[in-house]
Amino acid sequence: MKRYTLILFAISSAITCWLGMMLVHECGHVLGAWATGGTVERVVFYPTVFSRTDLGENPHPLVVAWAGPVFGAVVPLAAWGLARLFARRVVLLQMFAGWCLIANGLYIGAASFLNIADAKEMMRHGSPGWVLWVFGVAAMVPGFWLWHKLGPRFGMRADNADLRRGEVWVAAGLAIGLVVAGLVVFGRPPGEGW
Repeated sequence: MKRYTLILFAISSAITCWLGMMLVHECGHVLGAWATGGTVERVVFYPTVFSRTDLGENPHPLVVAWAGPVFGAVVPLAAWGLARLFARRVVLLQMFAGWCLIANGLYIGAASFLNIADAKEMMRHGSPGWVLWVFGVAAMVPGFWLWHKLGPRFGMRADNADLRRGEVWVAAGLAIGLVVAGLVVFGRPPGEGW
């Protein structure tokens, strides 16, 4: 495979994993808010800023705070597991599920030490720090396992015969789709990003 194709795959899969993870995480917050009688004022999902969900009424902030990282870790993992029942190759979905587990686990575990973002809300509303650390480790370990199981497909080697052209173009299409969704559907948040 040509070097430029591998570079395209690396860049597009990184964009897809990053933006996709933020979108699934925010979907968890939105569903948590709706399920507990809360109202969502807006979801910030723009390619150059960290995503967030702004709530109006939030009668159960602990549930809503946990819904983002739990949904953001479990749903991609479940999607990968379901896809494995029907297909032998689900490289992008495995890469994405691994990233979502690692990112959400690291985010909650590390943010607990800094007392910021979702972790701040979780601890403010009753979750002890050790629960956040356990979640972090419990999410990151299977995430790294999924990545490890990708084998040489995960690397940037010119002799990477396992990577297929279709996977490269799917990753590129998903990256473009997520960027366009962030720009067009959600629009630039006022005073944020470039």
